[in-house]
Amino acid sequence: MQKMAIQTLQHITTQITNNLRLTFNIPTLDEFFPAFNAGDFVVLYGSQNVTFLMSQLCVRAHLPREQGGLASKVVFIDAANSSSLHNILHVAGLHQLESQEVLEQLQHFRAYTAYRLHSLIMGQLEQIIESSGAKLVIISDIICPFLTENADDQEARTAYSQLVNYLSNFAKKHAIIVVTTNLPHENTPRSRILQEISVAKAGILLRLTKTPYSSDIELEKHPSYMLGVIGFKPETKNLLTF
Repeated sequence: MQKMAIQTLQHITTQITNNLRLTFNIPTLDEFFPAFNAGDFVVLYGSQNVTFLMSQLCVRAHLPREQGGLASKVVFIDAANSSSLHNILHVAGLHQLESQEVLEQLQHFRAYTAYRLHSLIMGQLEQIIESSGAKLVIISDIICPFLTENADDQEARTAYSQLVNYLSNFAKKHAIIVVTTNLPHENTPRSRILQEISVAKAGILLRLTKTPYSSDIELEKHPSYMLGVIGFKPETKNLLTF
């Protein structure tokens, strides 16, 4: 009887975890792309506006689940020495949230070299997730360290492929959402190769293209949603408006 009760509890816990859903809460975009779910490995790439979408997810993740969040902290890894943290706080300000409140929800790490990023993700990320209980991992501009690393193209390709394959499996294993962004970089043979790896490994692929008056966002890859493209402006509803 006790064994059956434990199994039932584990089944309920698994169902709850698997029901994790994270929305953008952006008009038109939510109709086109309803939510990310537990186990998703996501690549956002294209124009600089991917930073806005990434920031929106960071801010929303700590909201209660009934409000489209994950009710959890966020592991945020800045791989490009960028102003990503500033952008996250800017989005929080748009929603009239206190900066300190948002910062308390972030497990923030910097990894500006390929070696440091590789070591952090493959050697420490599992422990970080277990100790923080975070249900969202975001890695800002994951390709960047591999473009500047003093290594030949083959070494960079092998290390990067190993890393994104690990992240894809990690998301499924821990039933969390892992989002990586690829910001615009000089069009070189190495950057093209690494982008091709990202495309191949991604479970969900969203591409942003800047237009004269707004942006287009294309769902290029998804296991179940209909693929397509829409135009949108990076404007949000109030964080708590549904």
